[in-house]
Amino acid sequence: MRLICGRKVKISDPMNTDVIIVGGGLSGLALADHLHRAGVDYLVLEARTRLGGRVHVGRIGDAAFDLGPSWFWPGQPRMAALVERFGLTVFDQYSDGRLSFEDEQGDVHRGMGYASMEGSYRIQGGIIALTDALAAGLDPQKIKTDAGVTTLRDGVEVVLQNGDIIKGKQVIMALPPRVAAGLAYEPVLPAGALDAMRTRPTWMGGQAKFVAVYDRPFWREKGLSGDAMSRRGPLGEIHDATDPKTGLGALFGFVGVPAAGRMGQGEVVKSAAVAQLGRIFGAQALTPKQVFYHDWAQAVETASDLDAQPMNGHPFYGLPDVLSGLWESRLRMGSTEVAAQFGGFLEGALEIAENLAQDLIADR
Repeated sequence: MRLICGRKVKISDPMNTDVIIVGGGLSGLALADHLHRAGVDYLVLEARTRLGGRVHVGRIGDAAFDLGPSWFWPGQPRMAALVERFGLTVFDQYSDGRLSFEDEQGDVHRGMGYASMEGSYRIQGGIIALTDALAAGLDPQKIKTDAGVTTLRDGVEVVLQNGDIIKGKQVIMALPPRVAAGLAYEPVLPAGALDAMRTRPTWMGGQAKFVAVYDRPFWREKGLSGDAMSRRGPLGEIHDATDPKTGLGALFGFVGVPAAGRMGQGEVVKSAAVAQLGRIFGAQALTPKQVFYHDWAQAVETASDLDAQPMNGHPFYGLPDVLSGLWESRLRMGSTEVAAQFGGFLEGALEIAENLAQDLIADR
């Protein structure tokens, strides 16, 4: 028995399929959704014991707080279409009130800027409401969790950590290219292909997120937006993450300490983050109901050692020529990092899934 979308389902072990999708995050699930609706046989292999990949939440009762991506934006049509298709509730990122700024000495200044995520959208129940909806529409027998891949063979064969071999006609690597570069390939891929995988930074790969949850968003009563920037840390950037359904207030921040410096220091980071929220938002922030901390750099399914180096900006993404046509197009890349227009965004995961689906369906 395996847990799929909250249901215990008996999984058979199909060893042959048309399209093998390695990765059960947003891009992998979206691709499976396209193939499912087109009647193309597929199998999703996810190394984690859960689906969603970089989409992940912390939960308190009915409230969900994003620990992975939190936002999407106007002008991202695929996200908008899926939200409408599944009847999900969208709300604006809270931005009313003054921004707070903490200087190097820990002194706090108000109203020195604007809410940096103003105009972005969030989904009630977290972004996971979208991946859960996609997964719920798939055949549970076409999903294998706890199914880490070790080796890919031209032919096509995929070898799992437990020794199982899945045979197919196409394999789609719906996981970060740097993670894909760490798998074994038989025959070995050209050096240029592996180099191209390694030089594509994993979006969020070096990030860690911290969330503090409260009975209510008390900072709003003080005329504060919940947005803050800090030069003291450990949180470099903070935003309001209040759950609109339950009214539980929440503040979340990106940890500014580099991955190597925070390794094994989770409790220290959490304690320092709460103290920082107290400096910025007052004594009420010192007693959260619960805190969540997720270090993506320590998740081997998401990040490689190369992702420990922080990014200075949004990378240039897209599919380089050397990664196109591998094994006569039987092996294809399929994560947001290879999307041409919206690389690095949730929309990019949907973009690459849509483009791959069009090709795979046309090739039938």
